[in-house]
Amino acid sequence: MRYKSLLIALTILLASTLVVPPATAATKGWRYWGYFQAAPGKAAWTAAMTGPTVDVADGSVQGWSFVFSSDDVPSKSPLIKPSFKTLCAGTKADNDTKRVGLVIEFGSALYAPKGEKIQKTITTCVRVAKESLGIDVLGQVVKIRAASSGLICGINGFPAKECGVEINTPVAIKAKK
Repeated sequence: MRYKSLLIALTILLASTLVVPPATAATKGWRYWGYFQAAPGKAAWTAAMTGPTVDVADGSVQGWSFVFSSDDVPSKSPLIKPSFKTLCAGTKADNDTKRVGLVIEFGSALYAPKGEKIQKTITTCVRVAKESLGIDVLGQVVKIRAASSGLICGINGFPAKECGVEINTPVAIKAKK
């Protein structure tokens, strides 16, 4: 009898997961600047779990991607692979600075703020002081707009005004799922 009750309970639980409507998180999400990192020698992006006020190593690559996500972890890393060798091929090492590859992708027209133009992807090698943080690397190349919380709101004037806003999931993104 005990096993029969357990089997019924499991059947009800499984059936209820099949008929529950999707969570509201799937109908809304946020557009914001996602921050990604690749440690020296790594060929894949990792979503940064901290902001850019962390130390970055010589030989690493920092990535920024304007993303839409219904989760608090950015889902779309830069499309360009984090290759320090490619990005910093012509930049020689020295004892006083560190070299960091940088990739900045401005996202998709699918979720860009209305009336704003997607900028061309930026790829470069940045030479900064040994004590520099990720924010210093970014600031060497583009103008940064940040919220008082430290959230990066705009890079190179994109987006012009908003900062990590919640929006309805774009129809084209819903169709892909």
